[in-house]
Amino acid sequence: MLEIELNLQENLDYCVAQAIKTLAQLSDQLLMPRNVPPGEQHWNLVNYRDWTSGFWPGILWQLFEATNDETWKIKAEQYSNLLIPLSNRPAVDHDLGFQVYNSIGHGHRLTKRSDYQEILLRTAHQLADLFNPKVGTMLSWPIMVDKMNWPHNTIIDNMINLELLFWASRNGGAHILYDMAERHAETTMNNHFRYDYTTYHVVVYDPSTGKKIKGVTHQGFADESLWARGQAWAIYGFTMVYRATGDARFLDIAEKVTDVYLDRLPDNRIPYWDFDVPNNSEEPRDASAAAITASALLELATYLPDPEKAIYYRGQALEMLRVLSTPVFQSRQQNPAFLLHSTGHYPNGSEIDHAIIYADYYYLEALLRLQKLQNNQPII
Repeated sequence: MLEIELNLQENLDYCVAQAIKTLAQLSDQLLMPRNVPPGEQHWNLVNYRDWTSGFWPGILWQLFEATNDETWKIKAEQYSNLLIPLSNRPAVDHDLGFQVYNSIGHGHRLTKRSDYQEILLRTAHQLADLFNPKVGTMLSWPIMVDKMNWPHNTIIDNMINLELLFWASRNGGAHILYDMAERHAETTMNNHFRYDYTTYHVVVYDPSTGKKIKGVTHQGFADESLWARGQAWAIYGFTMVYRATGDARFLDIAEKVTDVYLDRLPDNRIPYWDFDVPNNSEEPRDASAAAITASALLELATYLPDPEKAIYYRGQALEMLRVLSTPVFQSRQQNPAFLLHSTGHYPNGSEIDHAIIYADYYYLEALLRLQKLQNNQPII
């Protein structure tokens, strides 16, 4: 049994209590919670087209899994249904995985509903339309083609959406979806990282030749700086790709991007929004990056052939969760979110030091993975 210094049940109960408060605020509106600004008590809400729309239904499905309470299932179905239109229209950007797999994907995993399978398959094929075979990746932001003169842009966040393609290829979808996801991961592995395995946020390619034009940032401090959540997406994404493929190259890159992230963390294991921002002691943290990384490390540790390194990764994840579960980062009396102190898009002045829904999603996912590990159960 995994030994931990964290009261798992207390923190899961806390998530349940906070989610009940959120439901009371929503009042059955057809909108999803996205963020709570510092000092405020109510969620800002978005519709199903927002890139974060899948995280609230995903949280509801995970609460159903944690409690076996049908109330959470009913609410999860209600909010998941709002996302179904996304499966019936052409993809407008890469976020379909975040939106649909992180919501309806959980619904299918827990209920095996055939209609959910059909929705996921339709969505996967819509997402695949963004794939450029000459480049070897999916286009992330079509809007940036003209706005920023990025003719084919791929962001590190896009790694997370590959899980939908891998899943679809194993559950009735065309095998080419697997090939696309694998090639996207390979191309990203070969082009997105600097010599020290820190990641660019965005890589821009020539869509006709597939040649890499440049690496830049959009949400980080500078083109050559290390945006914290970007590195977290890389850790999580390549861990998932290794699970899907069993290809040792992806395990190797997952370790390399993890090691540089861990080596550069401050003492409390919660990163500043960018690792390279000057005077960082005065900069906001990003709890969402910590939650994403903690969840990823709990999985990644199970794949490592070196038992000492596995113990180290697991210990780092536990320390991140321990800190996130302290009064400094838990919302409790302040608002209905699970976590405080995430940073969304600092250069744009957006969601700085907010409670943000995807931080809550990955925090809850990490707690549930930890519980499964403690009970010697598969975590996926």
